Amino acid sequence: MNNKVYEIVTDRILSLLEAGVCPWRRPWSRYPAPPQNFASGRPYQGINYLMLNAIGFELPFFLTFKQAKERGGSVIKGSKGLPIVFWSTFEKEEADEQKKAIPFLRYYTVFNACQIEGVDFPTMPNAARAFEPVEAAEMILQGWPDAPTIEHGRGRAAYRPDTDQILMPSRTSFESAADYYSTLFHEAGHATGAEKRLNRPTGKRFGDERYSKEELVAEMTSAFLCAHCGLDNDVIQNQAAYLQGWIKALHDDPRLIVNAAGQAQKAANLILGVTPEAASESAAA
Repeated sequence: MNNKVYEIVTDRILSLLEAGVCPWRRPWSRYPAPPQNFASGRPYQGINYLMLNAIGFELPFFLTFKQAKERGGSVIKGSKGLPIVFWSTFEKEEADEQKKAIPFLRYYTVFNACQIEGVDFPTMPNAARAFEPVEAAEMILQGWPDAPTIEHGRGRAAYRPDTDQILMPSRTSFESAADYYSTLFHEAGHATGAEKRLNRPTGKRFGDERYSKEELVAEMTSAFLCAHCGLDNDVIQNQAAYLQGWIKALHDDPRLIVNAAGQAQKAANLILGVTPEAASESAAA
């Protein structure tokens, strides 16, 4: 087994997570077609799909250095390639002189169409869908006191504390309005932790306790706000599955989970404009 390949994949996933990009939680379309090898036309699958789909390129086409050269093109100097993993085999001779095929993992590097010059790539149709705003969700966003600015048209969803901005893909790139609002509410949850709001310690390194807890807080905030808006159960179920992964990462410590839920309720109340006094009265009722 080639440990180097596993390290490459793990490092790539960790770098995405540290940048605030969760590859397996993407309810919007990165491309109008799945990421694919331009030479063969075959779409990438599994971990390769996840890693390529998490990058903000405009076209879904990828080539190796050699494939680009064979088509009269070249990789733009300074471009950073992306690893693609695949299974191969080698034959091992057994004691009885029989040969046994042993699978092992290998990788090669691909570059996106925007990193290649001299090759004509086709343009892609717009993948936009119709978007129907949810009135209850829009009212929450419009009524949020001291809200961060929301900027659409980005390749990822994230909260930027340095500029107090929520970055979002376009509304029409999401699979449904519910997916859009659940993602936006997740980032809004992160935004409530800003120093000028709840001043919540968030952690800086993926995998540490504070980072994991902050993800729980953000997703629980989203779940609370989705429930407040009456968004569909599929979104809540997806959030539950996502939360389960973080709960496991926190070693199923019920104290941390309960504490995170309390922080999430404070975050949701802040967004909803519920005062601490009103929240205390509601809890006591």
